[in-house]
Amino acid sequence: MAERYIYKIASVTHWAEATERGVFAGAAVDAADGFIHFSTAGQVRETARRHFAGRDDLVLARIEASRLGTALRYEPSRGGDLFPHLYGQLPMSAVAWTKPLPLRPDGVHAFPDLADAA
Repeated sequence: MAERYIYKIASVTHWAEATERGVFAGAAVDAADGFIHFSTAGQVRETARRHFAGRDDLVLARIEASRLGTALRYEPSRGGDLFPHLYGQLPMSAVAWTKPLPLRPDGVHAFPDLADAA
């Protein structure tokens, strides 16, 4: 299961710090679990709903999965789905784009187009 792109939701502040350093070491939940959590395009909306509900201080980053090498593994998680996990730091050079992840008036996150065309 190799996705062209995987996605990371992060706070604006945490992402800005990672951009300055040139690497993203992960959020607290990533550190606790020993890997950086990512989602595929088909999983990321549910990830936002479950773990980031109501938060309006977020960005969505599209990552070029092929740039992460063997440190990226797809492992069972929510409902047995295979989720991308990175065992190591995310080099910011692997980030294809970063976009705001605002809330719509109904409180659901407004996602940009995730079609495979960059």
